[in-house]
Amino acid sequence: MKSRFLFLTLAVIAVTFSLLAVTSWYWILSQSPLNLLGGGVITYPSAAVFVPKQAPVMVSLLANPEKLESLSQLTVPISQRRQSHQEWQELKNNLLAKTGLDYNRDLRPWLGEEVTVAVTSLDYDRNEANGVQPGYLLAIATKDRELAKEFLQISYSQQAIANKVDLAFEQYQGVNLIYQRQKQNFQQPKVWASAVIGDFVLFANYPQVLEEAINSVQAVDLNLTHAVAYQNALKTIVQPRIGLAYLNLPGASAWVGKSATPITPEIEQMLTVTLSLNPQGLVAQTALIGIEGEKDRIPTLTEPVTALKYLPNDSILAVAGVDLNDFWQQIVNGLDPDSPLAQFINQSLVSLQTPLGIDFAQDIFSWIQGEYALALVPNLDANQLDWLLIAEKTPTVNTDNAIATLDSLASDQGLNVGNFEVENSQVTAWTKLKTSARNQLVSLNAEVKGAHTNQEDYVILARSVETITKAIKPNHTSILEQPNLQKAIASLPTNNDGYVYLDWETGKSIFEQKLPIIRVVELAAQSFFSHLKSLTITSLGSENGIRRATIYFNLDFS
Repeated sequence: MKSRFLFLTLAVIAVTFSLLAVTSWYWILSQSPLNLLGGGVITYPSAAVFVPKQAPVMVSLLANPEKLESLSQLTVPISQRRQSHQEWQELKNNLLAKTGLDYNRDLRPWLGEEVTVAVTSLDYDRNEANGVQPGYLLAIATKDRELAKEFLQISYSQQAIANKVDLAFEQYQGVNLIYQRQKQNFQQPKVWASAVIGDFVLFANYPQVLEEAINSVQAVDLNLTHAVAYQNALKTIVQPRIGLAYLNLPGASAWVGKSATPITPEIEQMLTVTLSLNPQGLVAQTALIGIEGEKDRIPTLTEPVTALKYLPNDSILAVAGVDLNDFWQQIVNGLDPDSPLAQFINQSLVSLQTPLGIDFAQDIFSWIQGEYALALVPNLDANQLDWLLIAEKTPTVNTDNAIATLDSLASDQGLNVGNFEVENSQVTAWTKLKTSARNQLVSLNAEVKGAHTNQEDYVILARSVETITKAIKPNHTSILEQPNLQKAIASLPTNNDGYVYLDWETGKSIFEQKLPIIRVVELAAQSFFSHLKSLTITSLGSENGIRRATIYFNLDFS
């Protein structure tokens, strides 16, 4: 009996300690950044219930910033950890710069696992007399509701004294609202209004924005969580994530343009982006809904196209895939014509095709149905960017006739079409003859406007002979040997429709010049862009009318 009792006692102790160990391990993992190593969490923004379904923009962080900082400390070299900590502090301070809040003092003690910010409306009061007044909502999850309420009381009292304002307390649908009113005008609230609802602390730039958020919670059909387009987009994104962004594209474009109404209100296009951690950087999964006539399309490739081997490794922008005409049509149909990106693409094409008198979409893209690779390559000799296009010859297209048409168009523009040899290959160049005088002597110079050649089963076209030479030179280092692109290919899905690769480190100044909105984004996330080396985008086809893509951000913290 004694041995039996002893055995039972030991068994109970063993089970007890096992349960304690399991419970403790679960608690440690839940509090530790290590549970994010798989890419993030599997939850979606709970605060979406506060956001109206017609909201232009919603962005959510789905992990406590302290966990993300701790994880970054584990992944960066020891010598860089102090700098990394400082960058995190700067990011927190920059995000709260205009709120009067101090992250460590005011938010950190009660901050939970989600921070969501949304543009809830383009003009919250629809009053033309006071101009366009967007509605902004900030929803912060709390791990200690009472501590959050205490913070609100202390913070508002301090601000009321410092700013010489009155505090207003109002009940709306059973929720206590607090906001500031200027003494000079009791009807005009100042900046922040707030409320505590469930496990969230809500902030808004006007009380009416908070009231709309409360209405969205209480009337299920009004909030984003129950929007059909939003639900359909989320179904296609199942990877763990640390963040999510949702954009109503016409509304987002109107917000960027400071307009009270979308230019194309009849168009319903939604973009959802989730952000996941990766050992080499960050991966974003996107879902685009609302492309007219979109059909289900499975990815066409299982490995990079061979055409990439002709692109030099110093290309700052590269696009590669199959059927360039189809790819171009997707861009045309998928982008708002008034969006900054669409304008940048169109302006770039105009600057490239105008000197040649060629319409790229009609005269070149339309006949490229096989593999293609398109790049922008620095030309140090001419101190400019050159374009380079590789196109596979296919049985269904008479490529020789297409090239002959280009030669004819160049000739019609007054250019000379001539042949010469480069690297044992026959090259055709389009040149413009110029005369120059020096020491009373006149010389004749040929300015190359474009060139093309054949190489194996491919046609190669370029802005200059120098770039053609780079592409066909034996044993040249191709972009496929570029470490940044190799990392991207290893981190992206194997089945895809090709790649769009951008060397941010080398081309940063050029991209900023061509697309000014990039500078605005950089200012908001300086610490991120200071570590960004490159980004790569790949399309994953379409399913149930939803176009999907993946973006890989290659970050360097060394």
